Amino acid sequence: MSVGLIALLDDVAAMAKLAASSVDDVAAAAAKASSKAAGVVIDDAAVTPRYVTGLTPDRELPIIYRIALGSLRNKLLFLLPAALLLSALAPWALTPLLMLGGAYLCFEGAEKLIEKILPHEAHEAETLVQPADPAEVEQTTIKGAIRTDFILSAEIIAIALASVAATPLWEQALILVAVSLFITAAVYGVVALIVKLDDIGLHLCGKQGGSAQAAGRLLVNAMPPLLTALTVVGTAAMLWVGGGIVVHGLETLGIGFPGHPIAHMAEQAAQMSGILGWLVGAALAAVFGIVLGGVIVLGLSGVAKLRNA
Repeated sequence: MSVGLIALLDDVAAMAKLAASSVDDVAAAAAKASSKAAGVVIDDAAVTPRYVTGLTPDRELPIIYRIALGSLRNKLLFLLPAALLLSALAPWALTPLLMLGGAYLCFEGAEKLIEKILPHEAHEAETLVQPADPAEVEQTTIKGAIRTDFILSAEIIAIALASVAATPLWEQALILVAVSLFITAAVYGVVALIVKLDDIGLHLCGKQGGSAQAAGRLLVNAMPPLLTALTVVGTAAMLWVGGGIVVHGLETLGIGFPGHPIAHMAEQAAQMSGILGWLVGAALAAVFGIVLGGVIVLGLSGVAKLRNA
């Protein structure tokens, strides 16, 4: 074998090792970026099942499939190119945009809390008269879910981009693609399982054998509290993530309040337990999110009243 061929093979081997290392780096960064967006992912999984409530069981999975495709289209065709352009041309705008998205999450979370405590008319304008045709109902449902997903996906992409902003642009693109594919599959896989749990329970109830029927009854009876718990967890996740994004953004802009007091209290709690420290930090970020979201709700309500006056 010639020396030139040996050198070429060595170069190929080195390139292969570099490529493998890059793939590992991208995978690790994608996993880290996905974990940072976990709060929004939880809310996404909590919100989506309500779009198939009341529809016939045979249409639930096809509708979720179409919503998932719409979600993937939102991420890959619109949000990802916009994020990469932002990273290349105006990276300074990422923090303000993240803070704006975080404030929106705080608004949504606070509005849900206020709606539970003091029902108001904030969503009256969003109420649609559903058409009688089942096909139109289905199409309207899918469009509404994809619109909501666009907002949540924008936050996921923005959070993921912020966590990998220091990497080369091509790596950012690969990481965001990986995050988009993983999160879409995870969210809508979980959603599909959730909405079919009652059907699985009913199927088990019809089986012979006491254990199968008992498991079926357990699943059927567990669905209402499970959906309620998902709503609570989704709201808490919005407030925690939204508040945390705004707090971190203020610190990045040189504003230490409320970030420094929150960090100090979380550190004090972490001396007793790491988990306790995390819980204290998340809870305080959520409290800040409630306050900020409440202010936004009051401000928008005041503007609406002035317009109607």
